[in-house]
Amino acid sequence: MNQPLSSPPESADVVVVGGGIVGSSTAYFLTADPVFSGRVVVVERDPTYERASTVRSAGSIRQQFSTPENIRMSQFGMAFLRDIDRRLGVDGERIDVGFRENGYLFLATEAGRAVLEANHATQRACGAAVALLDPAGLAARFPWLSTAGIAAGSLGTANEGWFDPHTLLMAFRRKARAQGAIYLHDEVVAVERTGDRVDAVRLASGGRITCGTMVCAAGPNAGRVAALAGTELPVEHRKRFVYVFDCRERFPAMPLVICPNGVWVRPEGAGYVCGTSPPEEEDPDCPDLELDYRLFEDVVWPTIAERVPAFESIRLSNAWAGHYDYNTVDHNGIIGRHPAVANLVFANGFSGHGLQQAPATGRAVSELVVHGRFVTLDLARFAYTRFAEGRPVLELNVV
Repeated sequence: MNQPLSSPPESADVVVVGGGIVGSSTAYFLTADPVFSGRVVVVERDPTYERASTVRSAGSIRQQFSTPENIRMSQFGMAFLRDIDRRLGVDGERIDVGFRENGYLFLATEAGRAVLEANHATQRACGAAVALLDPAGLAARFPWLSTAGIAAGSLGTANEGWFDPHTLLMAFRRKARAQGAIYLHDEVVAVERTGDRVDAVRLASGGRITCGTMVCAAGPNAGRVAALAGTELPVEHRKRFVYVFDCRERFPAMPLVICPNGVWVRPEGAGYVCGTSPPEEEDPDCPDLELDYRLFEDVVWPTIAERVPAFESIRLSNAWAGHYDYNTVDHNGIIGRHPAVANLVFANGFSGHGLQQAPATGRAVSELVVHGRFVTLDLARFAYTRFAEGRPVLELNVV
């Protein structure tokens, strides 16, 4: 039974700091493991999730990565979505995340074709359903697309698309609670540590919870939480904008198109959404959610209008901002134990692909906690120790 929020428990086998998609996935997999019988407490400072990265994302999933582990994590994420009723349903309910299997289309100029082809070979070797198209093939398949300056495109023909992230998050949270996880509306403000172990977390409400394991799943705030435990974590806020527009012409089967300069666009309801990442020198650590339309006017709109001529005449109707939990070293997830703090586990730094990889991350973290190792998918490549060892994981398909 869940502990009342006004009376936090004094101890827990696992304290998960952060109840977003990664933290809730971790709580679900821990409480679903028949070997685990401990208490899981999830501390989330904003149970409305109004500012959460999960619900402010574009809600997409793809297999088109250049790193095999990233591909396999997202493949598990897709398999999880297809089996969501059995996994996350409570009392026989059905869960509709509104998945649109339209695929991703990565476009490359001649300068980028070799990388696209190498990525394609890696994806095929991992069993991803992807097709490599030349300009003629692109034009035949997508007559609304301008192929000027395009040398090749890689299209996900299955298991890629977009869905409602809020519905998925709420399903994870509800199932984890049904399985016994305790969710606290609170904030971790201090971490007590003795030598190589975390002893307890202290809460803004004044409570104190001793813990066997602390899992840091605090999204963009993970660097701050790690610092409370006396450790460093290269994770910061990076603000991203999603712009919504209307157009007279409709392309409902349009995939999520990624242009060579990183601008992306896809259908959403009766309209379209689009965005891009700013240049690194114009992309500071930024915890606010204030909107800026300059990127749309100066970069995004000119790019999509060149690539889809129908988008020369559009009407901007809405926009929102969200945060990446940005790994400043190599833009990939950090999954595993801290080498000097044995019971501190990280699940952070996904830099934009945390939502689609949350099921695989939650499974991996729960395996580490319960079984002491990765069981189903070896994610040692994403260990915290890679930074000190000088072995960054350089993902070439960053969106």
